[in-house]
Amino acid sequence: MSSFTVNQRTYLLPSRPVAVICLDGSADEYLDCALARGRMPNLAKMSVTGWRGMARAAMPTFTNVNNTSIVTGVPPAVHGIGGNFFFDTASGSEVMMNSSKFLRAETIFPHAQRAGRKVAVVTAKEKLRDIFASGLISEGGIAFSSEKAKHAVVEIHGIGDVESLAGPTPEIYSGDASLYVLKAGVALLAAGRADFLYLSTTDYMQHKYAPEDPEALDFYAAVDAELGRLLELGAILGVTADHGMNAKQHPDGTPRVIYLETELTEAFGDGFRVILPITDPYVAHHGALGSFAQVHLPPGMEAAKVRNWLLRRGGVTECHERAVAARLMELPEDRMGDLVVCSARDTVLGRTPHYHDLKALAGALRSHGGRYEEMVPLIFSEPLNEAYIARAAGDVRNFDIFEFTCNGSR
Repeated sequence: MSSFTVNQRTYLLPSRPVAVICLDGSADEYLDCALARGRMPNLAKMSVTGWRGMARAAMPTFTNVNNTSIVTGVPPAVHGIGGNFFFDTASGSEVMMNSSKFLRAETIFPHAQRAGRKVAVVTAKEKLRDIFASGLISEGGIAFSSEKAKHAVVEIHGIGDVESLAGPTPEIYSGDASLYVLKAGVALLAAGRADFLYLSTTDYMQHKYAPEDPEALDFYAAVDAELGRLLELGAILGVTADHGMNAKQHPDGTPRVIYLETELTEAFGDGFRVILPITDPYVAHHGALGSFAQVHLPPGMEAAKVRNWLLRRGGVTECHERAVAARLMELPEDRMGDLVVCSARDTVLGRTPHYHDLKALAGALRSHGGRYEEMVPLIFSEPLNEAYIARAAGDVRNFDIFEFTCNGSR
């Protein structure tokens, strides 16, 4: 088959291998700093001979939300993953959405596999693997994480010899966890075990280091080396990010936090529940502090009253009632709070001071989740044709990347 259709998009299949890469947390500033210092020659060449621009990510600007959008080609309102966590009002429990059972749309991967491509999905964080693997392994594809590479087995992951292929399993709190993803992709392509790849890294380095820090520059130089190897193997590359990253701190380096649950309780009384959809098992990245929150109100509380109060609070940039937020941010309304709150570029939202273990943070706080991390890089190794150049000039999204990579080359 030369094409396949899923979620109302048709993807053409080039004769060459396809590799789409999500560089987690890679605000464009990281690439600019590395390019300006000559540390990413392969990306520099792609920017000249291919195409480089910007795209708008899905809101909230979190990992699960945007990776799921990328692999389905649709916004959260369609695929159902509106955060890493949500409050299930039916069960009265806070639920982590790291399972394919929460998906309301198919991923593109089993369709590509059925169309004759050898599909491999490699992610740094295990929390994404089950979503990515949905329907793929039974079709003969591969899906594993660098975090759990040594535990991969054919029955579950479609591959059982990851460490012999890509090396020892790395520490998840390291730049190596991301580089392992790219190196595994190179190895799979070189061995002829895959020709349609999705490679999704982790944002540990971006949470820890600013774009101009030497450690960040070294990391992006190493990323560029793997991009070069993929290009040498003949792959058509599409590169984007799930979200950007910003410092969220006072001048003295301490986190700049609005503890929403505490402040709302002091202002209006008990009964508020604040859900922080950034929450996941990797607390050393961000301490469960991001720039987006869902607020569940006490019974009988007037939403407009609380919304207006929050909008007068310094550091709060947006506050919408559920239906408005669902429409503006393309979110699944049944998995949302009564209010959605976003904060300023340098501010994060928390629950209470006791809820967050800030000792888990490795250094100063850098995080994401709001509007200020919404614009991300969009880069292709091949020049775009006229139709896709025109589309790229409009409201292009990061979850358009598979379509652009497959269909957009001249």
